[in-house]
Amino acid sequence: MRKLLIALFTVVIVGCSSKAPLKDRGDYYTDSAFPSQSQNNRIRFLVFHYTAADDATSLKILTKGEVSAHYLVPSLPKRKDGKPIILQLVPEENRAWHAGVSHWNGRSNINDSSIGIEIVNKGFTEDMLGHQVWYPFNEQQISAIAVLAKDIIKRNNITLDNVIAHSDIAPLRKSDPGKLFPWQRLAEMGIGVWPNKETVEQYLAGRSPDTPADVLTIQKALSQYGYDEIPQSGILDEKTRKTISAFQMHFRQRDISGKADAETESIAKALIEKYRSNKT
Repeated sequence: MRKLLIALFTVVIVGCSSKAPLKDRGDYYTDSAFPSQSQNNRIRFLVFHYTAADDATSLKILTKGEVSAHYLVPSLPKRKDGKPIILQLVPEENRAWHAGVSHWNGRSNINDSSIGIEIVNKGFTEDMLGHQVWYPFNEQQISAIAVLAKDIIKRNNITLDNVIAHSDIAPLRKSDPGKLFPWQRLAEMGIGVWPNKETVEQYLAGRSPDTPADVLTIQKALSQYGYDEIPQSGILDEKTRKTISAFQMHFRQRDISGKADAETESIAKALIEKYRSNKT
């Protein structure tokens, strides 16, 4: 009986192997009939950027310079058969140089495990009073971003809380894709995350949104959500203010001044409840 079982087992193995497509690598073949269960996808993050330049300059920088991205969405994407044409500059399986020094939710060097999407947009300029004037994204870009991001997320099994901004992973250095990027609208399409309004109201607990909040409480909340580099000092220093501002650009765009207020605290806690309930 034992010999019979061994023989049958051998037949099954040989049969499975013979049905698997062999890949010729020149001096040898590989057989992928026996995939290991101990693996996951290298790509964990989807990162959005703006180029802060026009189309021609953006393409030159991303193809001839020292930075790159997997995809570039032009200012007015061309169309073919009713579909937007998006420029792929780097294959997804390759590492693009779009994130730089970066941290998110316990991970660093986000270039190693992410796909980067650059969008042609000037970012912001400053008026005569020093106020930032931000440039909006147009409907053709938003439509292209949506179909591209949905496809990337699905193919790479990216969790929605890992659909992030360059400013999320490098808040001390970067502000892209800026305060006019349509995060809530994209989240409603299944691209990225958004807090439940009712949960935010619960954490506000009747306070005015602009009521000053405890700085250490916000520092702890943002750290728990994913902003790993925010200080835990209880002091609204420059690092803390920039990190809070980055969070506000993503989730509270009406005021991105970096102030520690009740609405920012409540949004952070609502996000933790929704997406980080199992994180210690």
